[in-house]
Amino acid sequence: MKLFFGQIFPEIIIDTDEQQHIAKVLRMREGEEIHLTDGKGNLAKGTLIFEGKKVTLNVSEVKKDLPDFSPKLHIAIAPTKNIDRIEFFLEKAVEMGISEVSFILTEQTERKNISIEKLRKQAIGASKQSLRSHFPKINDLQKFSEFMKTLDSENTFVAHCNESLERISLNNIPQLDNYTFLIGPEGDFSDREIQLLAEKGIKAVSLGNQRLRTETAGIFVAAWNYDKMF
Repeated sequence: MKLFFGQIFPEIIIDTDEQQHIAKVLRMREGEEIHLTDGKGNLAKGTLIFEGKKVTLNVSEVKKDLPDFSPKLHIAIAPTKNIDRIEFFLEKAVEMGISEVSFILTEQTERKNISIEKLRKQAIGASKQSLRSHFPKINDLQKFSEFMKTLDSENTFVAHCNESLERISLNNIPQLDNYTFLIGPEGDFSDREIQLLAEKGIKAVSLGNQRLRTETAGIFVAAWNYDKMF
């Protein structure tokens, strides 16, 4: 399957950047078959039509409301000092079906700015690569204190490295329809932040005996959830 991004409803339109990629990079030809998704669970199949610089689709089939992954996973993660590491996390987590990503500014986050539009484009690319019809939501960078206000303690967990505090094993987390996991920065969450989360009733989890990098912890949790999808 050759999957591209665009609009399905109210009319089918191949995204402008995708049109250029089809024509100039892939050098595809008129009549070749592709699939087009809007990232919202809708999928169209058809053959390419070239009208000058414009690329359109001769549609043969449209599928609506395709099923999404279950359980859903939302990871809130502090951006790493080396942005390549967070980009790697995002690519792999998207390939494993993550539903939502939030980037949070904690007390010990070293990187204060990220290019959110670039990250969103990377998420689209990884979604197409892994043939997803539902693309993940990529949220703007926000302060830890603001993100805290949105949390539901019933399905939210925090992975931190403070061994002196109680942490449960991933294996002891109940089966839920959706999960939210908080992953801290290099240097971990501060003691104050961990205390605030505990006061809100958010359980702490251990990811094993090894100390994992921020991006590795995020990928580990994504893989844990991916295993639950099957």
